[in-house]
Amino acid sequence: MIPTLVFDIETVPDTEGFSRLVDLPDSVPDSEVAEMAMLQRRQATGSDFLPHYLHRVVAISCALRTGDQFRVWTLGRDGEPEKDIIQRFFDGIEKYTPQLVSWNGGGFDLPVLHYRGLMHGVTAPRYWDQGEDDKDFKWNNYISRYHARHLDLMDLLALYQPRVNAPLDQLAKLCGFPGKLGMDGSQVWDALQQGKLAEICDYCETDVVNTYLLYLRFEHMRGSLTTENYHEETTKVRAVLQASEGEHWKTFLAAWKE
Repeated sequence: MIPTLVFDIETVPDTEGFSRLVDLPDSVPDSEVAEMAMLQRRQATGSDFLPHYLHRVVAISCALRTGDQFRVWTLGRDGEPEKDIIQRFFDGIEKYTPQLVSWNGGGFDLPVLHYRGLMHGVTAPRYWDQGEDDKDFKWNNYISRYHARHLDLMDLLALYQPRVNAPLDQLAKLCGFPGKLGMDGSQVWDALQQGKLAEICDYCETDVVNTYLLYLRFEHMRGSLTTENYHEETTKVRAVLQASEGEHWKTFLAAWKE
């Protein structure tokens, strides 16, 4: 069984990077720097969504299915430096060579990790291999959009047509899964300023399990899982979450209607 790694990232404005780009003094508070960055972006594009390279990664949640195990954890929960968070994520790919699964990972998460990893000197040879080291990667790698080693489930379900992309929250709820709980991505910066890193990580973990459940439903739809196998897999997820600590899992299980 090929390991499956579902992932999701949470980011905040890179105030240090923006200050460097526009030559702001160190005395300007981060909150004001972020407001300046978003104002500049609104004036340029009509949206305050910053360029991918100005998103600082504060958490990467992972759901790993390997062997007879399923587990969920978050890199960054202990406030590790961004470089360490990103390096540990790519170290996991180096170790497992997993099937990567994301929701909009091709449009957001991975480009952010590419830029931020480049800035920090992160190494990820397995991830970047396109056949130079392993000939099998020439025809199926993590980089090429239409290759399956990274499955951006949102992108595939929309047949690579951005105008018909579905939000994770709404599609998850329509399938009977909990959807987003506690916050959404637009609230992460404010939450971090209030010292709520744990709540951010909890939120990110619930997103990654929503994505994993949608992936299981997709695997059933395309015939890779029988109906019996599908229910076995979802039962395993329930059992793991029931045995896990954290109020977010109690809330998640209570909202799971499938």
